[in-house]
Amino acid sequence: MKFQKKYIILAALVLALGTAVYINWQFAGSNLNTTSKELGAASYVSATVSSTGTSDEAVQTAALSKDQKNYFATERTKRQSTQDKVIDKANEVFDLEGATDEEKSKAQKDVEQMLKTFTVQDSIESIIKAKGFSECLCYISDEGVTVIVPDSELNDTSVLVIDDAVTSHYDVSFDDISIVGA
Repeated sequence: MKFQKKYIILAALVLALGTAVYINWQFAGSNLNTTSKELGAASYVSATVSSTGTSDEAVQTAALSKDQKNYFATERTKRQSTQDKVIDKANEVFDLEGATDEEKSKAQKDVEQMLKTFTVQDSIESIIKAKGFSECLCYISDEGVTVIVPDSELNDTSVLVIDDAVTSHYDVSFDDISIVGA
């Protein structure tokens, strides 16, 4: 009798477990066909926007105009030219025979500071591009940080993303960050 009781209880538990799994499967299966947007859902960068997509997705996949591409290319060239001139002037001080050790030390510190600034600017630009922006320029000055991105990609969320990218790589307050659409 004791032997049969164990098997009856075991069979009842297996039946209850099977019923619970079936009910869970039925309820979970009914939610698979919903098209609502889920928080954290991934999408491909080159994906096209479906009829259920939002306008934010359309903005992110839009290409830059020719004028915008020219603007960013021109500004990069100007910035690189300015940086090269400053480094060349510092190198001239190093090469001068009449330059004092103090002048050479100051020139070396200036070059090190500029290289640090260039590196931070490049890091911020890379992170902002990795966050989904098609183009970005970053300028660091004594007044703060200016970030230039395409107008079509600016919205409330993108401002927060840019602020986070800047403050994580440069010690600056949110008030000193300027975001400009080009």
